[in-house]
Amino acid sequence: MIEVLFIPPAATVQDLGRDGFWAQGLGRSGAMDALSHFIANMLLGNDDTAATLEIPLGPARFRFTSDGAFALAGAACGAALNGVTLPRTWAGHVHAGDLLELGPMTEGARSYLALPGGIDVPLVLGSRSTQLREAFGGHEGRVLAAGDVLRASAETPFLPASGISLTMPAVRSEGAAQITLRALVSTEYDEFAPEAQDAFWNSDYVVSQQSNRQGYRLEGASLTRTGTGELRSHGIGPGIVQVPGGGQPIIQLADSATMGGYPKIVAVIESDLWRIAQARPGDALRFARVDLATASEAARDQQAMLDDLRTQLGTTLTRQKGWA
Repeated sequence: MIEVLFIPPAATVQDLGRDGFWAQGLGRSGAMDALSHFIANMLLGNDDTAATLEIPLGPARFRFTSDGAFALAGAACGAALNGVTLPRTWAGHVHAGDLLELGPMTEGARSYLALPGGIDVPLVLGSRSTQLREAFGGHEGRVLAAGDVLRASAETPFLPASGISLTMPAVRSEGAAQITLRALVSTEYDEFAPEAQDAFWNSDYVVSQQSNRQGYRLEGASLTRTGTGELRSHGIGPGIVQVPGGGQPIIQLADSATMGGYPKIVAVIESDLWRIAQARPGDALRFARVDLATASEAARDQQAMLDDLRTQLGTTLTRQKGWA
């Protein structure tokens, strides 16, 4: 078990989300950064769908109340166990009374903490994710607070005495100041003026302070729509970039509504949604136009990378277990 001593105000229990209820007006929710969620679970041998704790923009502090294990992946936050600094992505054993501290995040915006078998919370409508707007799922349908206790769903797996670590892919390309997001043109793309289209692809947009799990408001070149008339509400989801009347884009994210009436200029491909999740207010984003074939290839590449990490991890643990 792990007790929360201090935690940021928007930390929640999440898994891969609640699919199949779009027609009823219920969005997906789930981990903002599915890649870090996958890797944290992978380090403990958990199923990909096991629930983790999503911690935005630290710091945070936890006490383990029994012997066990945990894994951490995502943002760089100077994590320390009993004062000893940990690698950015790490899993290892703990003892009752151990103190885990996450500092301010120096790179990235979210860390994911996994427990053996996943965090033990009820399955609601096929998912353990917190649905904040509707106040159900996760830990009592709410954000976590000091005094909350989380339990693991399984026994502690084998891990080397010194723990184990993996290298996470970089959020930005080497040497780049911006985070590049690959995107497909969306339904109303052709209703934007050519100069607006050009500005969208060739200038930076900055993540504003008005950003949360529902969506990120961006600041940059204003986008003028040449189409006339009001739009009816239409289906939206994570990755859709809408443009309200003011001309500043909004990226819909994990807690997005299921419908909206603002014109849709592009959709960020699913393989890059984790990069948005690790963007902080003030970070610059740049959009890169791709086609469906490239989006499909990106999904295959990401899955191949995860499969390779899983193979490497399994080989390492098998060797370590033989030496133990």
